[in-house]
Amino acid sequence: MTRSDRHKPLIALSACVREIGVHPFHVVGEKYITAVIEGADGLPLLLPSLADVMARADVLARVDGLLFTGSPSNVEPRLYGGSASAEGTPHDAQRDAATLPLIRDAVAAGVPILCICRGFQELNVALGGTLHQALHDVPGRLDHHEDKSLPRDAQYAPVHGVTLAPDGLLAGMWPEREAAVNSLHAQGVDQLAPGSRVESTAPDGQIEALSVPEATGFCLGVQWHPEWKVRENPLSMALFAAFGDAARERARERTGG
Repeated sequence: MTRSDRHKPLIALSACVREIGVHPFHVVGEKYITAVIEGADGLPLLLPSLADVMARADVLARVDGLLFTGSPSNVEPRLYGGSASAEGTPHDAQRDAATLPLIRDAVAAGVPILCICRGFQELNVALGGTLHQALHDVPGRLDHHEDKSLPRDAQYAPVHGVTLAPDGLLAGMWPEREAAVNSLHAQGVDQLAPGSRVESTAPDGQIEALSVPEATGFCLGVQWHPEWKVRENPLSMALFAAFGDAARERARERTGG
Protein backbone atom coordinates (compact mmCIF):
# COMPACT_ATOMS: atom_id res chain seq x y z
CA MET A 1 0.00 0.00 0.00
CA THR A 2 1.42 3.39 -0.99
CA ARG A 3 1.37 6.48 1.14
CA SER A 4 -1.36 7.98 -1.04
CA ASP A 5 -3.46 4.82 -0.62
CA ARG A 6 -3.31 5.17 3.15
CA HIS A 7 -4.87 8.63 2.81
CA LYS A 8 -7.76 7.57 0.58
CA PRO A 9 -11.12 7.31 2.37
CA LEU A 10 -12.40 3.82 3.12
CA ILE A 11 -15.84 3.50 1.52
CA ALA A 12 -18.01 0.48 2.29
CA LEU A 13 -20.50 -0.76 -0.31
CA SER A 14 -23.70 -2.59 0.62
CA ALA A 15 -23.81 -6.15 -0.70
CA CYS A 16 -26.67 -8.19 -2.09
CA VAL A 17 -27.06 -11.84 -1.15
CA ARG A 18 -27.17 -14.22 -4.10
CA GLU A 19 -27.36 -18.01 -4.06
CA ILE A 20 -24.81 -19.45 -6.47
CA GLY A 21 -25.07 -23.17 -6.63
CA VAL A 22 -26.01 -24.22 -3.10
CA HIS A 23 -24.20 -21.42 -1.25
CA PRO A 24 -25.07 -17.79 -0.45
CA PHE A 25 -22.64 -15.20 -1.80
CA HIS A 26 -22.42 -11.52 -0.88
CA VAL A 27 -21.92 -9.51 -4.06
CA VAL A 28 -21.41 -5.93 -5.27
CA GLY A 29 -21.64 -4.83 -8.89
CA GLU A 30 -18.32 -3.88 -10.46
CA LYS A 31 -19.69 -0.54 -11.70
CA TYR A 32 -20.15 0.65 -8.10
CA ILE A 33 -16.66 -0.46 -7.12
CA THR A 34 -15.17 1.33 -10.13
CA ALA A 35 -17.13 4.51 -9.38
CA VAL A 36 -15.77 4.63 -5.83
CA ILE A 37 -12.22 4.32 -7.19
CA GLU A 38 -12.54 6.62 -10.21
CA GLY A 39 -15.21 9.06 -9.06
CA ALA A 40 -14.74 9.34 -5.29
CA ASP A 41 -11.00 8.52 -5.24
CA GLY A 42 -11.70 6.10 -2.40
CA LEU A 43 -10.79 2.58 -1.36
CA PRO A 44 -13.85 0.31 -1.82
CA LEU A 45 -14.75 -2.32 0.76
CA LEU A 46 -17.54 -4.86 0.36
CA LEU A 47 -19.85 -4.80 3.38
CA PRO A 48 -21.58 -8.16 3.91
CA SER A 49 -25.29 -8.20 4.69
CA LEU A 50 -24.86 -10.00 8.00
CA ALA A 51 -26.77 -7.86 10.46
CA ASP A 52 -26.95 -10.61 13.07
CA VAL A 53 -23.16 -10.99 13.44
CA MET A 54 -21.79 -7.54 12.50
CA ALA A 55 -22.25 -4.67 14.94
CA ARG A 56 -23.22 -1.46 13.16
CA ALA A 57 -21.23 0.63 15.62
CA ASP A 58 -18.07 -1.26 14.67
CA VAL A 59 -18.70 -0.60 10.98
CA LEU A 60 -19.39 3.10 11.45
CA ALA A 61 -16.31 3.55 13.61
CA ARG A 62 -14.03 2.20 10.87
CA VAL A 63 -15.37 3.55 7.58
CA ASP A 64 -15.30 7.03 6.09
CA GLY A 65 -18.32 6.65 3.84
CA LEU A 66 -21.08 4.25 2.84
CA LEU A 67 -22.40 3.61 -0.66
CA PHE A 68 -25.79 1.88 -0.73
CA THR A 69 -25.97 0.28 -4.14
CA GLY A 70 -28.68 -0.59 -6.62
CA SER A 71 -29.97 -4.14 -7.00
CA PRO A 72 -32.47 -6.23 -8.96
CA SER A 73 -34.24 -6.88 -5.65
CA ASN A 74 -36.81 -4.62 -3.97
CA VAL A 75 -37.33 -3.58 -0.36
CA GLU A 76 -39.88 -5.82 1.36
CA PRO A 77 -43.17 -3.81 1.33
CA ARG A 78 -44.07 -4.86 4.88
CA LEU A 79 -41.19 -2.65 6.03
CA TYR A 80 -43.06 0.47 4.91
CA GLY A 81 -46.64 -0.70 5.38
CA GLY A 82 -47.18 -1.59 1.73
CA SER A 83 -49.33 -4.34 0.27
CA ALA A 84 -47.83 -7.71 -0.63
CA SER A 85 -45.55 -7.72 -3.68
CA ALA A 86 -46.65 -9.10 -7.00
CA GLU A 87 -45.76 -12.75 -7.48
CA GLY A 88 -42.18 -13.19 -8.63
CA THR A 89 -40.90 -9.89 -7.25
CA PRO A 90 -37.29 -10.38 -6.11
CA HIS A 91 -36.46 -9.55 -2.50
CA ASP A 92 -33.38 -9.71 -0.30
CA ALA A 93 -34.37 -9.97 3.36
CA GLN A 94 -30.76 -10.14 4.55
CA ARG A 95 -29.92 -6.90 2.80
CA ASP A 96 -33.02 -5.17 4.22
CA ALA A 97 -32.07 -6.27 7.73
CA ALA A 98 -28.55 -4.91 7.28
CA THR A 99 -29.05 -1.68 5.34
CA LEU A 100 -32.12 -0.04 6.84
CA PRO A 101 -30.85 0.23 10.43
CA LEU A 102 -27.34 1.02 9.18
CA ILE A 103 -28.68 3.97 7.18
CA ARG A 104 -30.45 5.34 10.24
CA ASP A 105 -27.34 4.98 12.38
CA ALA A 106 -25.09 6.48 9.70
CA VAL A 107 -27.30 9.55 9.36
CA ALA A 108 -27.36 9.98 13.13
CA ALA A 109 -23.57 9.56 13.36
CA GLY A 110 -22.79 11.95 10.50
CA VAL A 111 -21.10 9.30 8.35
CA PRO A 112 -21.26 10.36 4.66
CA ILE A 113 -23.68 8.24 2.64
CA LEU A 114 -24.59 8.05 -1.03
CA CYS A 115 -27.61 5.94 -1.96
CA ILE A 116 -28.33 4.77 -5.52
CA CYS A 117 -31.52 3.21 -6.97
CA ARG A 118 -32.45 0.50 -4.43
CA GLY A 119 -30.21 2.35 -1.99
CA PHE A 120 -32.20 5.54 -2.65
CA GLN A 121 -35.42 3.67 -1.90
CA GLU A 122 -33.81 2.17 1.23
CA LEU A 123 -32.93 5.66 2.43
CA ASN A 124 -36.53 6.80 2.09
CA VAL A 125 -37.91 3.69 3.81
CA ALA A 126 -35.29 3.73 6.57
CA LEU A 127 -36.30 7.28 7.50
CA GLY A 128 -40.04 6.60 7.47
CA GLY A 129 -41.15 7.05 3.86
CA THR A 130 -43.04 4.72 1.52
CA LEU A 131 -42.68 3.42 -2.03
CA HIS A 132 -44.73 2.92 -5.16
CA GLN A 133 -44.22 -0.71 -6.15
CA ALA A 134 -45.07 -0.23 -9.84
CA LEU A 135 -44.67 3.31 -11.13
CA HIS A 136 -46.00 2.35 -14.55
CA ASP A 137 -49.37 1.60 -12.89
CA VAL A 138 -49.56 4.98 -11.12
CA PRO A 139 -51.77 7.48 -13.00
CA GLY A 140 -49.72 10.28 -14.49
CA ARG A 141 -46.38 8.56 -14.03
CA LEU A 142 -44.01 7.54 -16.81
CA ASP A 143 -42.78 4.00 -17.30
CA HIS A 144 -39.33 4.27 -15.70
CA HIS A 145 -38.22 0.77 -16.76
CA GLU A 146 -35.23 0.25 -19.00
CA ASP A 147 -35.75 -1.54 -22.31
CA LYS A 148 -34.04 -4.85 -21.60
CA SER A 149 -34.06 -5.78 -25.28
CA LEU A 150 -31.45 -3.08 -25.93
CA PRO A 151 -27.68 -3.47 -25.50
CA ARG A 152 -26.39 -2.62 -22.02
CA ASP A 153 -24.95 0.77 -23.02
CA ALA A 154 -28.29 1.78 -24.51
CA GLN A 155 -30.15 0.70 -21.36
CA TYR A 156 -27.95 3.06 -19.32
CA ALA A 157 -28.20 5.99 -21.73
CA PRO A 158 -29.98 9.17 -20.53
CA VAL A 159 -33.71 8.94 -21.29
CA HIS A 160 -35.32 11.83 -19.40
CA GLY A 161 -34.46 15.04 -17.65
CA VAL A 162 -34.60 15.94 -13.99
CA THR A 163 -35.21 19.37 -12.53
CA LEU A 164 -32.93 20.24 -9.62
CA ALA A 165 -34.38 21.98 -6.58
CA PRO A 166 -32.85 25.43 -6.08
CA ASP A 167 -30.41 25.79 -3.16
CA GLY A 168 -30.25 22.02 -2.71
CA LEU A 169 -27.28 19.70 -2.34
CA LEU A 170 -27.38 18.68 -6.01
CA ALA A 171 -27.77 22.27 -7.17
CA GLY A 172 -24.52 23.06 -5.41
CA MET A 173 -22.74 20.47 -7.56
CA TRP A 174 -24.25 21.30 -10.95
CA PRO A 175 -24.40 24.74 -12.61
CA GLU A 176 -27.65 24.10 -14.50
CA ARG A 177 -31.23 23.67 -13.32
CA GLU A 178 -31.77 20.62 -15.53
CA ALA A 179 -29.83 17.41 -16.10
CA ALA A 180 -30.35 14.29 -18.24
CA VAL A 181 -30.33 10.92 -16.44
CA ASN A 182 -30.83 7.23 -17.14
CA SER A 183 -33.81 5.32 -15.78
CA LEU A 184 -33.75 1.63 -14.80
CA HIS A 185 -36.34 1.14 -12.08
CA ALA A 186 -39.94 0.06 -11.57
CA GLN A 187 -40.39 1.26 -7.99
CA GLY A 188 -40.03 4.77 -6.63
CA VAL A 189 -40.72 7.10 -3.74
CA ASP A 190 -44.38 7.56 -2.83
CA GLN A 191 -44.47 9.42 0.50
CA LEU A 192 -41.24 11.28 1.23
CA ALA A 193 -39.62 10.43 4.56
CA PRO A 194 -40.13 13.04 7.29
CA GLY A 195 -37.21 15.44 7.51
CA SER A 196 -36.10 14.73 3.94
CA ARG A 197 -35.87 17.27 1.12
CA VAL A 198 -36.65 16.71 -2.55
CA GLU A 199 -33.49 17.35 -4.57
CA SER A 200 -34.82 16.65 -8.06
CA THR A 201 -37.91 15.48 -9.90
CA ALA A 202 -38.62 13.79 -13.25
CA PRO A 203 -40.94 15.40 -15.84
CA ASP A 204 -43.86 13.36 -14.43
CA GLY A 205 -43.25 14.72 -10.92
CA GLN A 206 -41.63 11.54 -9.62
CA ILE A 207 -39.01 12.21 -6.95
CA GLU A 208 -35.58 11.39 -8.38
CA ALA A 209 -33.28 12.52 -5.55
CA LEU A 210 -33.51 13.40 -1.88
CA SER A 211 -31.30 14.66 0.92
CA VAL A 212 -31.59 15.04 4.68
CA PRO A 213 -30.91 18.69 5.59
CA GLU A 214 -30.48 18.01 9.30
CA ALA A 215 -27.87 15.28 8.74
CA THR A 216 -24.46 16.41 9.96
CA GLY A 217 -22.72 14.39 7.23
CA PHE A 218 -23.14 14.17 3.47
CA CYS A 219 -26.44 12.40 2.80
CA LEU A 220 -27.83 12.07 -0.71
CA GLY A 221 -29.93 9.52 -2.56
CA VAL A 222 -30.56 9.39 -6.31
CA GLN A 223 -32.91 7.14 -8.24
CA TRP A 224 -30.79 7.03 -11.40
CA HIS A 225 -27.42 5.31 -11.89
CA PRO A 226 -24.53 7.81 -11.76
CA GLU A 227 -22.06 4.98 -11.19
CA TRP A 228 -22.41 3.82 -14.81
CA LYS A 229 -19.22 4.80 -16.69
CA VAL A 230 -18.77 7.52 -14.12
CA ARG A 231 -15.87 9.22 -15.91
CA GLU A 232 -17.98 9.86 -19.00
CA ASN A 233 -20.68 11.89 -17.23
CA PRO A 234 -19.81 15.29 -15.69
CA LEU A 235 -22.78 15.24 -13.28
CA SER A 236 -21.85 11.75 -12.10
CA MET A 237 -18.26 12.82 -11.54
CA ALA A 238 -19.39 15.89 -9.61
CA LEU A 239 -21.70 13.77 -7.45
CA PHE A 240 -19.07 11.15 -6.63
CA ALA A 241 -16.40 13.82 -6.10
CA ALA A 242 -18.58 15.57 -3.52
CA PHE A 243 -19.20 12.26 -1.77
CA GLY A 244 -15.48 11.46 -1.88
CA ASP A 245 -14.56 14.88 -0.47
CA ALA A 246 -16.96 14.35 2.44
CA ALA A 247 -15.48 10.89 3.07
CA ARG A 248 -11.93 12.32 2.98
CA GLU A 249 -12.86 14.94 5.54
CA ARG A 250 -14.24 12.23 7.81
CA ALA A 251 -11.07 10.19 7.28
CA ARG A 252 -8.99 13.13 8.48
CA GLU A 253 -11.19 13.57 11.52
CA ARG A 254 -11.27 9.85 12.24
CA THR A 255 -7.53 9.28 11.97
CA GLY A 256 -6.25 12.69 12.99
CA GLY A 257 -4.29 12.84 9.71
